[in-house]
Amino acid sequence: MSELVFAADLGGTKLACATVTPTGTIVDRIVEAVDSSSKFAAVAQIKRLAQRLAKPAAASDVFVAGGVAVPGLVRRSGTVWAPNLPGWERVPLGSRLQKSLGIPVIVESDRNAAAVGETWMGAARGKEDAVLLTIGTGIGAGIISGGRLIRGAHELSGCAGWLVVTDSYPSEARRIGQLETFAAGPAVARAASKLLEQGATSTLTDLILGELTGLAVAKAARTGDKLARQVFENLGEVLGRGVANIISLFDPEVIVIGGGMADSADLFLPTLMKTARKFAQPLSAPQTKIRVSQLRGDANLLGAARLAWDAAINSDRE
Repeated sequence: MSELVFAADLGGTKLACATVTPTGTIVDRIVEAVDSSSKFAAVAQIKRLAQRLAKPAAASDVFVAGGVAVPGLVRRSGTVWAPNLPGWERVPLGSRLQKSLGIPVIVESDRNAAAVGETWMGAARGKEDAVLLTIGTGIGAGIISGGRLIRGAHELSGCAGWLVVTDSYPSEARRIGQLETFAAGPAVARAASKLLEQGATSTLTDLILGELTGLAVAKAARTGDKLARQVFENLGEVLGRGVANIISLFDPEVIVIGGGMADSADLFLPTLMKTARKFAQPLSAPQTKIRVSQLRGDANLLGAARLAWDAAINSDRE
């Protein structure tokens, strides 16, 4: 029997595919831009990369199962809705791949896959009650309680970007949620831009339109820029309120901060932790650890791989 699984992390613009061992070691990987030339182009691309990783053998001879993380909603019917992929309203991704590759294939939302990855090999390793809070272009959460993923009645649990954390409710919040409006990656640049427009002084003043990015603000903050530091201080407070709500609702052992903003966690984590412990349920708050992702960009891949192993085990039992 094969001791390898196929894992794929399908994003809005990037596709990463890998061969993974039972111990969570990525032995081979391929990364490409997502083929969005047609509705099913990305499906064919995943199949092609799986076969490329398996060569010269067939995928079914090399992989015991496959797991795919997707940037959207996986319905109980098995179809996928991914708003950043053209035509992906009800794409039967799992059944198509399973038929073409000849192996069991499990498909999961990227936030859930990342949570599984962190509890398997990352900052929440071995924990049965954990939340992976992904902060990037958007905000989402993978929630594991009692060792099981929490999905919700409509597969929509973990939409943490919709947490209400302030009294302000701008029009953007009606579209993407309040926490996401004020604390996702693009909010950093918007907040800095607003302070500059109000006349605040900063080393960021000389940046032209398009150069004022979250990364630029983080770089300025690390050099001591007061405006940039204030932006991340405010970010930490808003995120801390969101984390306080998560602690109070789920009483997790650990909350892991992941996504692109995890690279700047040193700039907002102290304020986040202080704020969360101020507002969260007082018995749970001091017991909940708040950590930064150890897996970073590999969390989705390793979570998909772990889910693939589970699918293989279940297939054997049947």
